[in-house]
Amino acid sequence: MNSFVFAIEEINRSAYLLPNVTLGFSIRNSWDSVHGALHETMSFLTGQEEPIPNYTCQHGSPQAALVGDTRSSLSVSMARLLGLYKFPQVSYSSSLPSLSDKIQFPSFLRTLTSDLISSLAVTLLIIHFQWSWVIILAHDDDFGQQASSLATQKLSTAGVCIDFTFHVPSHESMGKIEEIVQKMQKSTARVVLVFLSNSNFQLILYGLLDVPVSGQVWVSKGALHMALALNIPGVSQVLHSTFGLLYHSSRAIGFPEFLAHLRPSQTPEDMFIKKFWEFTFDCTWPHQSSTVTEGVQLCSGNESLKNKQYPLPEVSKIDAAYTAVYSIAHALQDMITHGHQHGKVTDSQDFQPWQLLQALRKVHFKTPDGSEIIFDANGDLVTKFDILQGQKTPEGVFHLVHIGMIDPQVSLGSKMKFHLMEDLHVPTSVCSESCLPGFSQVPRLGAPHCCFDCSPCPEGQFADQRDMKSCLLCPREQYSSHTRDHCLPRTEIFLAFEEPLGFMLALVSLFLAGLAVLVLGVFLKHRDSPVVRANNRSLSYLLLLSLCLCALCALLFLGRPSVSTCLLRQTTFAVVFTVAVSSVLAKTLTVVLAFRVTRPGDRIRVCLSPGASTSVVLIASFMQVVLCGVWLATSPPFPDRDMVSEPQHIVIQCQEGSGTIFFCVLGYLGFLAVGTFSVAFLARGLPDVFNETKFLTFSMLLFCSVWTAFLPLYHSARGKSTVAVEIFSILASTAGLLGGIFIPKCYIILLKPGRNTAAWLRQGHRAQQERQSGMLQRRCVPRSTPQTFMT
Repeated sequence: MNSFVFAIEEINRSAYLLPNVTLGFSIRNSWDSVHGALHETMSFLTGQEEPIPNYTCQHGSPQAALVGDTRSSLSVSMARLLGLYKFPQVSYSSSLPSLSDKIQFPSFLRTLTSDLISSLAVTLLIIHFQWSWVIILAHDDDFGQQASSLATQKLSTAGVCIDFTFHVPSHESMGKIEEIVQKMQKSTARVVLVFLSNSNFQLILYGLLDVPVSGQVWVSKGALHMALALNIPGVSQVLHSTFGLLYHSSRAIGFPEFLAHLRPSQTPEDMFIKKFWEFTFDCTWPHQSSTVTEGVQLCSGNESLKNKQYPLPEVSKIDAAYTAVYSIAHALQDMITHGHQHGKVTDSQDFQPWQLLQALRKVHFKTPDGSEIIFDANGDLVTKFDILQGQKTPEGVFHLVHIGMIDPQVSLGSKMKFHLMEDLHVPTSVCSESCLPGFSQVPRLGAPHCCFDCSPCPEGQFADQRDMKSCLLCPREQYSSHTRDHCLPRTEIFLAFEEPLGFMLALVSLFLAGLAVLVLGVFLKHRDSPVVRANNRSLSYLLLLSLCLCALCALLFLGRPSVSTCLLRQTTFAVVFTVAVSSVLAKTLTVVLAFRVTRPGDRIRVCLSPGASTSVVLIASFMQVVLCGVWLATSPPFPDRDMVSEPQHIVIQCQEGSGTIFFCVLGYLGFLAVGTFSVAFLARGLPDVFNETKFLTFSMLLFCSVWTAFLPLYHSARGKSTVAVEIFSILASTAGLLGGIFIPKCYIILLKPGRNTAAWLRQGHRAQQERQSGMLQRRCVPRSTPQTFMT
């Protein structure tokens, strides 16, 4: 009320605002009842103490507007009545959302925002602070339902999760309070958004004092809640911090001086100043009591308000009432000025209420302290909000601190600007800690989307931001880093000659090829000796030459694959190994058939000719050549980039083309090898001077063992390791054939030349015949004389 009187006096002194008009006022008491508010309103409109509707009995200056009332329930009744007459009403305290409905209340305006706007502001504050896990406590009335519904809608849209929403009954129910306290004790949310009455708000805080809860952060649309909370003894045990909003206000210029010189005797028509005086100075007026109680201070009326700490409710409404008076004054000014400009002279002593109402809705000005005043389409003042935080001192005492401001942007609808102080410490409230880059969110079953676990990104995927819902795939040419927060370019790899493994395999390949050539040279030099001539020396030459090529074909698997090397790799390997294995088969069949010739002219002897052995090799090799030809003609091998085997590399390899034909080629070679080993194994006991059958059996055993072990190793290896496994198998099987068949013969040729003579050969034959004759006599079975096939 003091700011109301101060504003009128300031306007009357102004030389710019209504210079030729003096504002007056009358104060009426509604007695805090709907009946009283309606009676005083009708009395004000009609000018009668006992008002009669639609009859006016007024003399003197007209009534311009009505300012009030404080309570929303009273303002609603007044607004319905005043709306019938289009009489302007400006409230400085009623914040009920339904009063924004211009159909029901066409003449109602207010110098503050509705509760829904302040609720929206505090909801956007939660979103701005990035709190994602909150509790909502709302009053169980129309406002509480609307505010909680609006907050839930806005928070859910912004991705904020609500642990629970509880509507507290209007009456103070201790059972409900205990239920709220129990739920809050179990909750992990630290931020509590409240739309409660002061009494229920305090009861909940008192209930929390008796239970062990972590520090909560209470957020309210009003600073009065926060002030009441901070004055509760021991509240620091349950509160970590508080946040509240206050309508932005700055002291009107000269108002502190006005209060300092204010005396009740100056405004005797003000029926409220004496109560304000008693409340402020804690005294009693003498005439109110015939007897003075001892210890009670009497009011003299000369007390000074200078340097007096004003109560929070009064200070918070200074600008609201002050602004209401200034809004009406500027509307009058605009109405008079507009009338002169358009030739419709409007007298300040003769105008209709609806004329002032139109000007009041469009009013736009700045107060002396620089605050901009404008009403929105609903008649609500577009006002800024001060953000207050209850901060705890080291001594555990809370105090309200101004930390920033919320500035509604009319042109942007429901959006608001936030201006906060720097280095502001804001507590966190999350259901789950933020997932770092390299991790993705995995929702918890049956929990809100804000509750999740962090799972590391798998190989080949990455997450370069926090709290990603899912990991992203790296491009095919890249792989995920160790931390899975970015992708790195892949490098191309293949089994190169330059690397240690490739270099060693190349050396072994050349060594075996050179060894085969060396053995071939030894055989050519001693081609007429019994060891070389035994068991078809032409086959020996062919076998040595094919083993040399087998060793050299391993070099085709080294180096960067190209079209030509891919075409030659497997086909060359298959053909030369088929020649080698078929040569061993021909040598084994020669030995077996030689011991089955029992008499001259036997038809089996035809099979011992050199042409027969050569035919075995040619036929077996020709079939493999045909298979390889079909392979190359239909689906040949080609260079390929393997993106799967090694995540960090691109393996350059040869793709086999048709897998069916490839396995047919290998299957044929395997079948030939198994057949050769079986024949050699059955012939291992036949008598032979140089143990040829045993050496053939042993070499084929090594060959089959190597390639049997090759299959699982080849399929389990990845990348360039598969090439290394195949090269190793090629070299091992080549070494087995070369060493198992020819090293013993070279040993005799080079180190035991005495055994490489015709005499030693005849002596060996006689010894074998004697042993065989003894065996025949014991068994009484006639046998033919064994002989060594010489070419």
